[in-house]
Amino acid sequence: MADKPNQKQVDTIAARANGYTDPNSGGVVPPIQPSTTFLRDDAYNLVVPENSYGRDNNDQVRLAEEILCSLEGGQDTLLFATGMAAIAALVEPLKSGDTLLLQSGCYWGTTAYLRKVCAHREIALIEADATDTSAFCESVASERPKLVLVETPSNPWIRLCDVPRISQACKNSGSLLAVDATAATPVLMQPLQLGADIVMHSATKAINGHSDVLAGVLTCKNQNSEHWQEIMAHRAGGGAILSAHDAWMLIRGMRTLPLRIERMCENALAIAEFLSSHAAVQEVWYPGLSSHVDHALADQHMSGGYGYLMSFLVKGGREEALTFCRYLDGIHRATSLGGTESLVEHRHTIEGELTGCPENLIRLSAGIENKKDLINELDQALRSI
Repeated sequence: MADKPNQKQVDTIAARANGYTDPNSGGVVPPIQPSTTFLRDDAYNLVVPENSYGRDNNDQVRLAEEILCSLEGGQDTLLFATGMAAIAALVEPLKSGDTLLLQSGCYWGTTAYLRKVCAHREIALIEADATDTSAFCESVASERPKLVLVETPSNPWIRLCDVPRISQACKNSGSLLAVDATAATPVLMQPLQLGADIVMHSATKAINGHSDVLAGVLTCKNQNSEHWQEIMAHRAGGGAILSAHDAWMLIRGMRTLPLRIERMCENALAIAEFLSSHAAVQEVWYPGLSSHVDHALADQHMSGGYGYLMSFLVKGGREEALTFCRYLDGIHRATSLGGTESLVEHRHTIEGELTGCPENLIRLSAGIENKKDLINELDQALRSI
């Protein structure tokens, strides 16, 4: 796929769908071909060599992958039916006796899935705090894991990890480093340029951005690595590919990705500053605030904003947090993040006791609405506690 320098900026790549025009019609909007099977000629050769069966690939998936690969500055990209399907493919090459080093405090769905998979397949799973860089790098050196997986910024703890330092430790130990950068998107952070070997996103979130597509994506630095070749074989054999229609929707969503991220980051920072001075709020976790423990790291690794995702603790406990959510009028109480609409979630209800998430924690995903409306709505809900 893309094995050349990224010569254009991400907003140009996204807006132009990586420069695509339809060679058949001349259309500037990519068409959609929903067929699941493709013609062969009278000698039984494929009419279009790249297209044989929809489970393997299709034009819409390839184009979406090319756009994402250019945004990341990678060598190859694979799309999957969901973010968790991408995680499953990432760890598929691990074998019995291998070690997986996982950042503690990452997305609870990833943690829960990997605990089960590793136990079932006799893979040693080590969970460690990646925000303690020295200790985490020591774990890499001592355990020599086959794969290291970190998430930055993390969900819902909103912590960043030092990808370049962890990358160097992985190189020294012969470990592969994968980074889940869902909460940043390629617009704000490019982990491959920071030293990661593979970057993962739940494209369901801000990359698509309209809460109407499920998708996951992996992009690699070296498409010839054994691990990547096994991931490719897993998707081809396992059939976890994105549908043509969803890939087309994803392409359409990505064309406004930089604009949406710009507005979402602007809204998130304004909301975080408002919440940090509110009498009903105990603490705000957002890397754009100078008070955030990883603010300096965010300045080093993120460009163009600090993201759209934050968590905050209301004063009180579970009941106060649920009361706040109950009095919201417009900001939706719903799972997910990264859409045009702002969403809140009481994470303890979702995660239970799995991660030790505080009962008074609210996760907020800032959308593209008017920030004054969002702040007014948050204020009235907080005053109702």
